[in-house]
Amino acid sequence: MPSMQRNDKGIPPRPGTLYVVATPIGNLEDITLRALHILRNVDLIAAEDTRHTRKLLSHFRIQKPLTSHHSHSGPHANRKILEVLHEGQDVALVTDAGTPGISDPGSLLIHQVVQEGFHAVSIPGPTALVAALVVSGLPTHPFAFLGFPPAKGSSRKRFFQEHSRLTMTLVLYESPQRLQRTLADIFQHWGNRRVAVVRELTKKFEEIKRGSVSEMLDHFPGGVRGELTLILEGAFPDAGKESLPGDAWEEELAALLADEGMTVRDAAEEMAKRLDLPRKEVYRKALEIRKSR
Repeated sequence: MPSMQRNDKGIPPRPGTLYVVATPIGNLEDITLRALHILRNVDLIAAEDTRHTRKLLSHFRIQKPLTSHHSHSGPHANRKILEVLHEGQDVALVTDAGTPGISDPGSLLIHQVVQEGFHAVSIPGPTALVAALVVSGLPTHPFAFLGFPPAKGSSRKRFFQEHSRLTMTLVLYESPQRLQRTLADIFQHWGNRRVAVVRELTKKFEEIKRGSVSEMLDHFPGGVRGELTLILEGAFPDAGKESLPGDAWEEELAALLADEGMTVRDAAEEMAKRLDLPRKEVYRKALEIRKSR
């Protein structure tokens, strides 16, 4: 750690502390008394979105200096916060909703703070992944938190392939614009598992929809609004053909289409009925296979 400036008595100030403060994921009443105490007493609050955090602070009549800390801030943002800690001042790190460091850039700052010898203190509170998991109706342990799937490209396909055989409950975050596509990719690579789609948790229009992946594809045909957490059943170690992840069902569909007497519609109907697959998804894939020949 760099040497600190000395005060009037020649004694270096104590190093500052970074407080990692969880804030509500929707309902403001979920904030803890300890979180409010910390926010009122730190010297600086580092926020993912200062406008969002200012509304929270205003609600609880807290006035403190704010600085932006988000994925586009760059290394200088971390350095600024480290300089504040170096001067002996305390900093609270908050995200827009939930616990900092979970699928947000706060984890990089926390790592650097610890690496440079400063003290990091967790102020626990709401986190969407745990709140959704406990009401999903699926096993709560063991579980694996996978964060947001990559948006596109080979990394997205690799994401679903690499996690297809995990036997524990899986927790994902997803944007509302990509829900339908992600459900289709889950269906393709992981099979027709049980799933809970948790939307707008703790808010006025909270929705928890439980069922199979194919049922969720039918229930959410287009875009939705709000924050989303997906809780998925793990893979079965000895799963039979009907629950195989990956492209096994597509290979069977291609075999049906190879039969000269089988139309695209008939092949899709047969496969959807046999493996309890969503008809629209199977029909779409059947058209792709037929056009490629």
